[in-house]
Amino acid sequence: MGTTTVADLVAQSRPLVIFSKTSCCMSEAIKILFYGFGANPAIYEIDELQNGQQLERELVASGRRPSVPAVFIGGRLVGGSNEVMSLQVKGELKKMLLKHGVIRL
Repeated sequence: MGTTTVADLVAQSRPLVIFSKTSCCMSEAIKILFYGFGANPAIYEIDELQNGQQLERELVASGRRPSVPAVFIGGRLVGGSNEVMSLQVKGELKKMLLKHGVIRL
């Protein structure tokens, strides 16, 4: 059996997946934002996972710099804190969460 990849974790998890580090304040802020919507994300703290370094390399290879937070909604990489906050400011984040069944009205 091979090593679990970012794609594997996203595919087998909830519609909202956050890759995070316990020491990252922006990751914490993004989690608080989603909790405020009533979301129940799958959170992977890559600094606590056995294959965390491999997951971080994958995130960086996909264009994430910094690697965390990395937010996936509906199986698609939305981005990090800048992208998520931009969606929030535009009023699009809640719509996206509703569309993918992350939250309900």
